Amino acid sequence: RQQEEAGPIGSVGQFRRSPSPALVQPLSLATSPLSPALPPFPVLLSLPAAVADLFLASSLFSPALPVVAGFVDADVSCCRCSLPHFPVLNSASSSSGSHVLMDLSSLLQALIPSWNSAYLLLGFFAYLAIAGSIVLGKLVPGVVLADGTRLHYRCNGLVLLLLLVALLGISAKMDFVSPTAISERGFELLSTTFIFSFLVTLALYFAGCKSQSKSSSLKPHTTGNLIHDWWFGIQLNPQFMGIDLKFLFVRAGMMGWLLINLSVLAKSIQDGTLSKSMILFQIFCALYILDYFVHEEYMTSTWDIIAERLGFMLVFGDLVWIPFTFSIQGWWLLANEVELTMTTIIANCLVFLIGYMVFRGANKQKHVFKKNPKAPIWGKPPKVIGGKLLASGYWGIARHCNYLGDLLLALSFSLPCGISSPVPYFYPIYLLILLIWRERRDESRCAKKYKEIWTEYRKLVPWRILPYVY
Repeated sequence: RQQEEAGPIGSVGQFRRSPSPALVQPLSLATSPLSPALPPFPVLLSLPAAVADLFLASSLFSPALPVVAGFVDADVSCCRCSLPHFPVLNSASSSSGSHVLMDLSSLLQALIPSWNSAYLLLGFFAYLAIAGSIVLGKLVPGVVLADGTRLHYRCNGLVLLLLLVALLGISAKMDFVSPTAISERGFELLSTTFIFSFLVTLALYFAGCKSQSKSSSLKPHTTGNLIHDWWFGIQLNPQFMGIDLKFLFVRAGMMGWLLINLSVLAKSIQDGTLSKSMILFQIFCALYILDYFVHEEYMTSTWDIIAERLGFMLVFGDLVWIPFTFSIQGWWLLANEVELTMTTIIANCLVFLIGYMVFRGANKQKHVFKKNPKAPIWGKPPKVIGGKLLASGYWGIARHCNYLGDLLLALSFSLPCGISSPVPYFYPIYLLILLIWRERRDESRCAKKYKEIWTEYRKLVPWRILPYVY
């Protein structure tokens, strides 16, 4: 239970792996961890449900804001990014207001979905569905559900990813596809994926309402609030033609992130603007994503897989938020030149390595402890408080030590962009706000659940995230 309430969130699922109080409570702003514009301010908690729902609906557009800001932040007149070139008014009589309107018009035009972007998206999901079902992989049992059943997950994501990248590379070499196809349709794909997420979750909502299943995976859970049920989902593990949709969408989001990055990299090479900053950013992200799929089985024990129902929150987060928000730095570097010194490069690498060591180490210790509570940690028998709470290894240094690894990794993705603009730092800033709020929420829940055991754990491990600081 400690792992469910205070376990890893990671860049992979920083908003997803959240025990949602809205599963048993009316929808309110405080229960939505998606948008950085939705902090748990006390005044928001008192809003009527209808007003909260309006704020929630407006938050759906939040992922586009940093992407738009990243483009606007660049020098539009010489922008190298893949979006349509904005018209520049050279006439002395042209007003800045007209310029802004024309820029806005071009931006809105770029957001219009196209059939090409729809074909790209559907082809991607067809590959994941078909290849994911036939490619061999380790069959990992999921947790035991309330009715005593358990799902099994074929963890072949690493093979699927490497195979997909190889196929795309060969196709690009033979001129069957363009390596810049994704980067040239950035906003198109963003809006197309958003619409796809909306339609899929509508289908999930209606299918869930009609379900007569009594199993834990497919039993419908409805509150009568249409927005709440659509947002948080009705069924725990809905399937389509035998494919677990929740696991499919998680995998799609991570692969989509890498594919966007690789297309942005190809665009920078094509334009002759490849820099050390771009290379560093690409390496950090690629290593992180590859590591995720190497340890894909760890995902089967996370909160969103075992407890969160599949609704718009998870689908939107997996398919829109992760790939399009986490790749902001790459889009920004397409339009901005950043020169890094060797000292800066070394420092950036150290931040990434330390963040990775803490993030992966803490998650691995937690995963091993859940499988075998007596397994040694750092060569010593684990110290367990009240027979439930791990207080050894990283978990004996800080109560939410994995959050520190998260934040350092997020920072390492942005540091190659320099400090000339806050836009590339949207993700680490957002994550910092989110994790501090989540840490406070987890502390409150654990205190109520474990009572004196949690008090003892706090005395033994006084630091929340960063030792001697917080």
